[in-house]
Amino acid sequence: MVDPKSDWLPRTLESEVMASDEEALAYDDMDHATVNSQFIDDLLAVGLAGSAVLDLGTGTARIPIMLCRRSPNVRVMAADLSVGMLDMARRNVEISGLRERIQLDHSDAKQLPYADEMFDVVMSNSMVHHLSDPELALRESLRVLRQGGLVFMRDLLRPRTNADVERLVSTHAQNENEEAKAMLRASLHAALTLPEIQAIVTDICGDGGNVQVTSDRHWTWTTIPRPKNESS
Repeated sequence: MVDPKSDWLPRTLESEVMASDEEALAYDDMDHATVNSQFIDDLLAVGLAGSAVLDLGTGTARIPIMLCRRSPNVRVMAADLSVGMLDMARRNVEISGLRERIQLDHSDAKQLPYADEMFDVVMSNSMVHHLSDPELALRESLRVLRQGGLVFMRDLLRPRTNADVERLVSTHAQNENEEAKAMLRASLHAALTLPEIQAIVTDICGDGGNVQVTSDRHWTWTTIPRPKNESS
C-alpha cells in the first residue's frame, strides 16, 4: 500500500495511548484553541449530516465542547482509549455544563462497540498518527456511519526532512514549553504522508482524492462515503 521508495522521513511510531495523568494534563494545557476552532469551522462549512456525532480520539473533549456550543442540536459520543484523557475530559465537560449532550466512552477506535450505521457524523482530529495500522480505525468509522453520513477526519502530515519538523515546531509551538514541543515533534514523526493516507482511503472506499492537504501540517478527509463498487 505504501511506496517503499518514499523520500519522506521514515515513520516513527509513538505510544497509541497517553497512559499517565501527567501526559493528559500536559496535553490539555497546550494551546489548541486555534486548531480546534478551525476544525469546527471547516466541519460546519461542509454541513453536518445529522445530530448524532461520534468523536474518535476525543482526548480531553475540547472539540465536542466547542461543537456543542456552536450547534445546539448536536449530541456527541466522545470516545478515547486513554483513561487519563477521559478523566480530564470528564472535568472539562462538567465545567462546560454539557454533560447531557456529551457522553464519554472508553473504547478502541480499531474495534468500536457501536452498532452498524449508528452515527450521522464521525469526526476525528489528530488520532490517526497514534495508530500503527490506521486502516482498522478508518474501516470501523465507516461501519458505524449511517448511509449518507459524513466522515470528517484531520491529522498531521509527516514532513520530508528533520529541518521541516523543526520549522513546524518553531512555528506552531514557539510559545509552548519544551515538553509540548517534544510532543509535537514526536507526533510529526509518527504522522502519515499524504500518499500513505490517500492509499488507505482508496483501499477502503475507492476515492483517496477526498483526502487533501489543508494546512502546512494537516491533511483532511471529508467524504460522504459510497460503496467502492457504486458508480459515480
